[in-house]
Amino acid sequence: MDVNMTYATQDIWTWWLAIYLYFGGLGAATLAVTFLTDMYLKPHRHLVIWGAGAGVVLLALGSLMLFGHLLDKVAVLHVLNPMILFRKPDAWIAWGTQFIIWMMVWGVLYALPYVRETEFPRKVPGLRSLIDRPFVVAIGTLVQRFHYTVGWLAVINGVGVAVYTGLLLQSFPAVALWHNPAVPLLFTVSAFSTAMAFLLLLMYTLINDQADEYIRVLYERIDLVLIAAELVILFSLYQYLKNGSESGVRSLELLWNDYGWLIGFIGFGLIVPFVLELKGVIKGWATRVPIITASILVLTGGYLLRYYFMYAGVYAYPW
Repeated sequence: MDVNMTYATQDIWTWWLAIYLYFGGLGAATLAVTFLTDMYLKPHRHLVIWGAGAGVVLLALGSLMLFGHLLDKVAVLHVLNPMILFRKPDAWIAWGTQFIIWMMVWGVLYALPYVRETEFPRKVPGLRSLIDRPFVVAIGTLVQRFHYTVGWLAVINGVGVAVYTGLLLQSFPAVALWHNPAVPLLFTVSAFSTAMAFLLLLMYTLINDQADEYIRVLYERIDLVLIAAELVILFSLYQYLKNGSESGVRSLELLWNDYGWLIGFIGFGLIVPFVLELKGVIKGWATRVPIITASILVLTGGYLLRYYFMYAGVYAYPW
């Protein structure tokens, strides 16, 4: 019996979910890399303050983006309850919500002792009275005592958020582009690549300390490896979709016939920054312009990846 296939591009999860996934992965990975750097490479007050502050803001903005598009906003109370993880362990939004909440909690706590050492909070009337309260001082002292424990709790939750962004998409079997084993790996690698790029931007502009040169070089080398890993995963994904279901083939056609995906994401979001960073790793930089350019391109490519994954999600069903 002949079966006709009907194809429809999903139009419910669009740019707003791409922003949520992008900010979530970028913010969480930024916090994780920042704290690992502070714990094991060099105690770095400025990096922690900037990295933790930016990471928490990104996580909060991404979560607000998702909350703003919920039809039933009261339903968010269910995913805020950690007990739902025991009743429904495959509820990925609930897992992600818990990871994000605790990531922000541990992130703020880890940065608190560093913030109290700076002059800025004491120049702001409201903050000045807050950071000198006995309970805030006590929390800061406790965090310093359990420095590595708080740091690793933040790192674990950060990795959880980065992985979750891919698992959320993978949990939809109707869209072959999303429902495959490469997606969680691709989104996790992309999250940490964009985090490296973001921190490089910070360290070449706002912080710009010559003593941090070895940290910047390490970030560049790690990002180079992560971009290469993304390209390998994308090639594997291409082969998987090409030989898979009709839904996957249609998504493949949408992506690889779109100049925004080919030139915008793969070209300028991956290959160009890979070449720039490879040159820097081999020969070094005469100026900061190439690495700043590469970082901006990686950050832009990270969003384009998620945008085009939403755009090319295709349902296929017989009739």
